[in-house]
Amino acid sequence: MTGSNQTSPLERGISRRGVIRALLGGVAASAFASTAAFAAGSDDPVMQMLQSKSGSWSDGFDAASSGAASVRTSEPILSPATAAAIEVAIAQYSDIVARGGWPVIPPDKKLSLGMKDPNVVVLRQRLAISGDLAPGVPSSETFDSYVDASVRRFQARHGLPADGVAGGSTISMMNVPATFRLAQLQTNLVRIRSMSGPLGDRFVMVNIPAASIEVVESGRVVSRHTAVVGKIDRETPILASKIYRISFNPNWTVPASIIRKDLIPLMQKSPDYLTKKHIRIYDASGVEVPPTSIDWTTDQATKGYMFRQDPGDFNSLGTVRISFHNDEQVYMHDTPLKDIFGNEQRFDSSGCIRVQNIRQVIGWLLRDNPEFPRSRIDEIFKSGEQVDVNLKPEMPVYLQYITAWATSDGGVYFRNDIYNRDSADQVALQQ
Repeated sequence: MTGSNQTSPLERGISRRGVIRALLGGVAASAFASTAAFAAGSDDPVMQMLQSKSGSWSDGFDAASSGAASVRTSEPILSPATAAAIEVAIAQYSDIVARGGWPVIPPDKKLSLGMKDPNVVVLRQRLAISGDLAPGVPSSETFDSYVDASVRRFQARHGLPADGVAGGSTISMMNVPATFRLAQLQTNLVRIRSMSGPLGDRFVMVNIPAASIEVVESGRVVSRHTAVVGKIDRETPILASKIYRISFNPNWTVPASIIRKDLIPLMQKSPDYLTKKHIRIYDASGVEVPPTSIDWTTDQATKGYMFRQDPGDFNSLGTVRISFHNDEQVYMHDTPLKDIFGNEQRFDSSGCIRVQNIRQVIGWLLRDNPEFPRSRIDEIFKSGEQVDVNLKPEMPVYLQYITAWATSDGGVYFRNDIYNRDSADQVALQQ
């Protein structure tokens, strides 16, 4: 799919020019008026982000993590309105750049509610320029409730824990130049336009740099999920595919790359590692062999052996795997390590996608399958029964790389270019 001047099926009935005109008419006001509403606790979209609550069908801490929940709007990133909203944001950030951008905040100290410091004056200026702090708030060295609310708003827009503390990560994000943010918006406008064709009435979208997932139906996000995606040296691929199978309580067949990069070094340090992790080794004829039969000082383990982890709470895939067609041997899955969803940086997998509160996704995927009502799914999870369910029809899934986007309510969001793909050459390759 490539960008063009033709109206896509998704855009029928929506006047992009009309949206832009309406948004431009209120862009200056919305950037600041929404901040005042935030401080007052009214209908500001980011206040709604921060106050949102997860559904009841959850996995404890797994569902309580706040990564993906920092964006709370029913508008999908892959929406016809997103391109128009980005164009409005580009106009807004072009004006910021033309006016000289924003000041650099000294990173020498952490700023928080109740403090009095000269750096708070600079912080206020920075937040006012980006529209996170309302105009007319008196300048002061005191970190008051207005600044606290504005910092939280900024953090929510940038995928940071919205704790109101201007610490290292937050100040680092604030000190990214306005010229760079403008370039990100321009780059991602190209990406969004390339996905302007029909995506399906129901689909799942993984935004890799945001480490988050949107479950979309009838043009609305029905749930968002924090994710863990590939490390910098083991990238999650960009692709469009279809989910074809859900595997409950699966075995995990360890990929050769993980055997080479992870298991061999671990076995050299701890010879009982495989036994502790319930990972069995099978030779080419399917006969189980003991770990002591492998020379772990060589790459023998990668030649003619299969490594498979038993199902259970300890399994690296957790209790369920979601498979989709691809040549990269990646999939979405649960994890026994729920705490990882609370990490600020969630680029920690070998390319697969770990999904927060995956049970909610499973319930949605199997919603129209009469053989697997919610009660049956709960029963499978409790019993540990190994069950494979083939989806009919298969569900579209999109693994995308969006580092900047905007919504029609005036929100502008940014994420780090974790895989260094925002250059013009990289964007062209991705299309």
